[in-house]
Amino acid sequence: MNNRPHSTHTPVPALRKRTILRNRSVFTALFAALIAVSSFLVIPLGIIPIVLKNLFVVLAGTVLGSFYGGAAVLIFLAAGIAGLPVFVVPGPGAFLTPLGGYLAGYFVGSLVAGLIGGLPSVNEKKAGIGLWIRVGVASCAGFSIILICGAAYLMILNSMSLKAALLSGIVPFIPGDLIKLLISIPLAVRLRPVAARYINPDTGAPHA
Repeated sequence: MNNRPHSTHTPVPALRKRTILRNRSVFTALFAALIAVSSFLVIPLGIIPIVLKNLFVVLAGTVLGSFYGGAAVLIFLAAGIAGLPVFVVPGPGAFLTPLGGYLAGYFVGSLVAGLIGGLPSVNEKKAGIGLWIRVGVASCAGFSIILICGAAYLMILNSMSLKAALLSGIVPFIPGDLIKLLISIPLAVRLRPVAARYINPDTGAPHA
């Protein structure tokens, strides 16, 4: 008969799993906050100022992957719909303005960027050309989808022609987005292995 007392300690694998889930929640909330704060960061440049919001939206996907990147954007959108001053027009009414398509595009763009980039791995610390290409494609897709969603919504909302929607909803933002694209790719490549240490640490563990 075994009279040894049962251990009351949480098994290490279960504790580790809870820690990783907590870290993923923290990183998701952090990127949601970064997207929200970037709503107030505008760089005046010519007729069309550069806003940094879509930079952090795309980074959420390329750094955290599709699920957590998309979740970060959903938190940001939920905050705006609830009335917090993170939209130009607070509340759900923002989706009835020409900006509505871009807001919807934030979620889709981050999700697609994350799907292409994948969940970060600690093995990416020594970045190869393959990672740079994957992150580059993911970032391009993210920025492009946001603009396409915005232009498509302009066509529906204002009964615009395709040409008019392209000229007003995409073309003016291309220079600024190209600058942000060039910034986002190296940032994502550098941040992915750092994030992976907390949200996906087991990718670097040796297999039996």
